[in-house]
Amino acid sequence: MDWDDLRIFLAVARAESLSGAGRRLKIDAATVGRRIARLEEAVGAALFAKSPQGYALTGAGARLIPHAERAETALEGASEALSGPEGLTGQIRLGAPDGCANYLLPQVIARICDANPGLEVQIVALPRVFNLSRREADMAVGVSRPTAGRLTVQKLTDYRLSLAASAGYLADHPPLTRPEDLQAHRFVGYIPDMIFDKELDYLAEIGAPAAALTSNSVSVQLNFLRQGAGLGVVHDFALPAAPELRRILTGQIRLTRAFWLIRHADDGRVARLNRFAETLVREARSEMVRLEAQLQDG
Repeated sequence: MDWDDLRIFLAVARAESLSGAGRRLKIDAATVGRRIARLEEAVGAALFAKSPQGYALTGAGARLIPHAERAETALEGASEALSGPEGLTGQIRLGAPDGCANYLLPQVIARICDANPGLEVQIVALPRVFNLSRREADMAVGVSRPTAGRLTVQKLTDYRLSLAASAGYLADHPPLTRPEDLQAHRFVGYIPDMIFDKELDYLAEIGAPAAALTSNSVSVQLNFLRQGAGLGVVHDFALPAAPELRRILTGQIRLTRAFWLIRHADDGRVARLNRFAETLVREARSEMVRLEAQLQDG
């Protein structure tokens, strides 16, 4: 069985299409199809069933997945052993919720890449949980610690959130001196049916009224607040990027959460990914301390 055919098989399984696998591997879809047909002939079984939704694994294909992934991990480990420990190289795709991806990771990843010129990092910002089994990313940042799946999890960093509004909004609206005063104000928050993790249901936790201006994006919510649209719960680490905002009722309303670095269990044998994870955790914690030290209360 040819490893290159297994590599293409994994790409189709993860993308669920020939064209998606071709884009990931930078080869044309017709070639992908021919290589899958060759692999199916070699193993004597159909590995995919084509449907309107794309290419779905058959029973034989599902049984082949763990073996192909072990071969992938072994090959990455061999390449790492031959290249030596000097510096991080190659491409790493990191998935993250958009608040983390916009306001914490860019400066962290920039520093890591400055120190490792041969490294290429892709940050995929999506307001949902990543599927590492389908290799949507090499590793992902989550807002909750997963309890199922073949995953390894470590805490990336703790972070805090505060109630905030623009100085202009605060000047034009009733004063806020106690939590009961929140009822007289308009709120910005998440679209309720698009809250993908219970840890993000901030307004319910602080007893605020339902949000009138909503988005599934942290960046959009932050920009609503910068425009004086209302009150909202904001990551403290994002506030240095929004100097118009002031924290409110910090002695009475403050939330603490954690980001978790989530990896596929098999990747623990890949030294390059281990070194990147260690560096990411160290730099993220350092950056969090730096950003939170810049905070200003209204």
